[in-house]
Amino acid sequence: MTKKRLNIEGVLVRLRSIEPSLKPAEGRVTNYIMSNPEAIIHMPITELAERCDTAEATVVRVCKKIGCSGYQDLKIALSKSLVEPLKNIHEEISVGDDTRSLATKVFASAKKSLEDTFHILDFRQVENAVTTMAQASKIDFYGSASSGIIAMDAHHKMLKTGLITAAYNDPHMQVISASLLTSKDVAVGISHSGSNKDVIQSLRVAREAGAKTICITSYMKSPITKVSDIQLFVAANETNFRTEAMAARLSQLCLIDLLVVGVSFLRQEETLRAIQQIRQGIALKRF
Repeated sequence: MTKKRLNIEGVLVRLRSIEPSLKPAEGRVTNYIMSNPEAIIHMPITELAERCDTAEATVVRVCKKIGCSGYQDLKIALSKSLVEPLKNIHEEISVGDDTRSLATKVFASAKKSLEDTFHILDFRQVENAVTTMAQASKIDFYGSASSGIIAMDAHHKMLKTGLITAAYNDPHMQVISASLLTSKDVAVGISHSGSNKDVIQSLRVAREAGAKTICITSYMKSPITKVSDIQLFVAANETNFRTEAMAARLSQLCLIDLLVVGVSFLRQEETLRAIQQIRQGIALKRF
């Protein structure tokens, strides 16, 4: 039987009802959620725990005490009542919008996401990522769902620099490949939320194997940053509750392009040679 999700009233009522029995740390989490339900929708568990001066396990424990399976389940319950139905498709659209209006808003949102990403880029981290990748013997890219598509795109583009690369969206293949990496290799984990367990686990295994780890995410306080030597962030104007984080995906693609161009710049001879070889190979596929 499918578990019925709590509504916003149910969440807040249950939180209030368990307050007297909570330990101090659990009480801080409860009070923060009740005072900031809208902020919780966009907040990774790591950040909430930090704001409440407690551990992530405490946050999960509070969620389970009110009937949620975990923190993500709590956020979904909150969002279903706080977020207007149309905003699950795109935050800016309205019922009366025509096609031109939809196009204007979607493109404007994408443009803003790219501009915001440019402004929050830590160029020392970008330079470190480029240098590390340019010197790698092999680069693994890990991602799930839409982030898996970004990983495939990164593999496709970086391969043209002449480096040995691979992309995995199957969690078992990610871990298998990660376990075989060495100190000469690099693993890149891509996750919009920064909370994908499979990608985080794969980066952790890669790090334990000696590889350098890089993350690309939208949240600076997310769990993926804890297993990443180099942290790259993109901006997006969307919530975690859409089918896809569309603006974040565009920012991720643009950041990947920057990394590829940077690596190509450091490996000009190798890249030009690889591009020429690729062109000769592709020529056989065209009329």
